[in-house]
Amino acid sequence: MITTQEISQIRQQVRVWHAKGETVAFVPTMGNLHLGHVTLIKEAVKRADHVVASIFVNPMQFGQNEDLDAYPKTLAADQQALTEAGAELLFTPTAAIIYPKGMAQQSFIEVPKISEQLCGASRPGHFRGVATVVCKLFNIVQPDIALFGRKDFQQLLVIKTMVADLSMPIEIVGVDTIREASGLAMSSRNGYLSQAQKDKATTLKRTMDAMSAAIQQGGSVPNAIQAGHSQLTDAGFKPDYLEVRNASDLSQACHDDMDLVILAAAYMGDTRLIDNLCFTR
Repeated sequence: MITTQEISQIRQQVRVWHAKGETVAFVPTMGNLHLGHVTLIKEAVKRADHVVASIFVNPMQFGQNEDLDAYPKTLAADQQALTEAGAELLFTPTAAIIYPKGMAQQSFIEVPKISEQLCGASRPGHFRGVATVVCKLFNIVQPDIALFGRKDFQQLLVIKTMVADLSMPIEIVGVDTIREASGLAMSSRNGYLSQAQKDKATTLKRTMDAMSAAIQQGGSVPNAIQAGHSQLTDAGFKPDYLEVRNASDLSQACHDDMDLVILAAAYMGDTRLIDNLCFTR
């Protein structure tokens, strides 16, 4: 696998592949890779002739009091994992390469409405940072397909909306959440949890399972949310939000909506975990 910080090298290699009529899949990451990321790469290998990955801890999507400086950097291990999974080209830019004029003077992408709720309300500016860097990476890599995990369900919809709104010729593929044996969704932030906290954090998935079962059995959405809040609080979580929404656009769930998604964000100690569960009523 070739690793480079040079935009020109990425473009040149992808140009060569495209000139041969070969397809390119792209998996953007922030590094500190786990099995969820590896699964994205392996799925990309199935869907395209060549796979490009990126590792960039994007400062634009972090708030002032968030863990940008503490975000783990494990490049050597990440390179090995990407190579073994089948990636052929890795882009590892610095912030100065992505934002040469600094973030204050950087043009940005705003995806209205869908970015303003849930994680967008809790983390103002977060999805502006996500959309901007993903758009820029798409322009650099020029992929045919890009793959993202469904664990970040709102992020996936933001990117799909941006691609559709801006007429980008890229297929966006969501890949199912990879979970630990306990049911906890794999996340780089799980590394911040003590073993005792990890044991308690498994309640997040069990709570969503109980909520979906209650709604499918005819229970009301407000009652399911109230019960879920209690279950999370009793387990030691500090809920940020717990919502049931329309799975297609994150609008408030109506009585006749059939395809629903439970979206949760909650703090276990200082660590903010997110998860979601799609189901049909």
